[in-house]
Amino acid sequence: MQQDQLQCDGRLAAGEGPVTTGHRPKRLRRLLIGGGLAFVLAAGGAAAYTLGIFSDTGDPVSFGKVQQSAAAEEIRPGVSMPTGPKAAFVRTYRMPDGTQIARTTLTGAKSGFTGDVWVWVPKEYDDPRYAKSGFPVLISLPGGRGYPTNYWGTGPALGLEQAVIDGVKAGKSLPFILVMPVINADTKHHFDGSDIPGQPKMGTWMADDVPDFARANFRTFTSRDGWAFMGSSSGGFGAFKHVLKHPDRFKAAIASGVDIVPDSPLWKGNTQAMDENNPEKLAEKLIAAGGPDVYINFQIGTAESGRDKTEKFMQEYGRGPVHTRLQVIQDGEHNGKSYVRGMREGSLEWISKVMSPPTPDPGVR
Repeated sequence: MQQDQLQCDGRLAAGEGPVTTGHRPKRLRRLLIGGGLAFVLAAGGAAAYTLGIFSDTGDPVSFGKVQQSAAAEEIRPGVSMPTGPKAAFVRTYRMPDGTQIARTTLTGAKSGFTGDVWVWVPKEYDDPRYAKSGFPVLISLPGGRGYPTNYWGTGPALGLEQAVIDGVKAGKSLPFILVMPVINADTKHHFDGSDIPGQPKMGTWMADDVPDFARANFRTFTSRDGWAFMGSSSGGFGAFKHVLKHPDRFKAAIASGVDIVPDSPLWKGNTQAMDENNPEKLAEKLIAAGGPDVYINFQIGTAESGRDKTEKFMQEYGRGPVHTRLQVIQDGEHNGKSYVRGMREGSLEWISKVMSPPTPDPGVR
């Protein structure tokens, strides 16, 4: 709709609108176009891109301009410089602050699955003060089928990227790298973010291939303190399931509007495989092992169902190394906008306190 409106506005500015007395003189059209261009430039380049006047959607994107100069320097302990191979990104959106959302296609070396991944990198990533620092990664999973697109990465409508930007400015959020993969293999089936026998290995895709992709392309942390999940609905299930299943790799999750147990019909009664992906069973195992500690921030809106199941899980398994918290979203519904509001109201700040922050170089201004 926005693109159609812009095209319509362009025709009106060029004298191609609903004028019944013939075309405008060429000189007048040039003045109109020139005046509009001057206005857009005065409004700022970022605004022009946001409005789509100078659309660069689909153009190649390169992240990490400062890390090349830092590569020859001594690498800080705990920081992993990009290992390669470098992915080919194309821009899908430019934020008002100049940061970019970009997409690439990944073929997982371990899962064998091919799907799209969207990435957003905060402004601090290309700040020379952070050229030697790792950045925390928040793997962000959508609800529903989560295929062929991830709605967190297709544009700014839900406000996830802006929530991080605003949180950083307010001192309430770390500047997370957002990595946003598809979570299922097709539009017909629900995979529970798991390796279901006989099906595409979506669990391996999310827990192995996507983090490997992030390490290949970005400055990250070597320890699990720099790795977390966020997700809504089915993506929220995957988010906290992966943290419980791989506590040696991931430390925390924000899980919104989630189911508590696997529910895909593709399991077909395979109890052993289901138990290996059941958060209740995984939490029991982690508690019995005594750790490592994981941190799960549940979110639930007052206008949606499921709060009783979430609170029951917290009461039964929120102990020992399993740390849980509930963000109640007043009038919140089962949708991304409500969950981002919950993140702004407390969840982003909470998860930021348990994750590793990037560290600026005191010798660089």
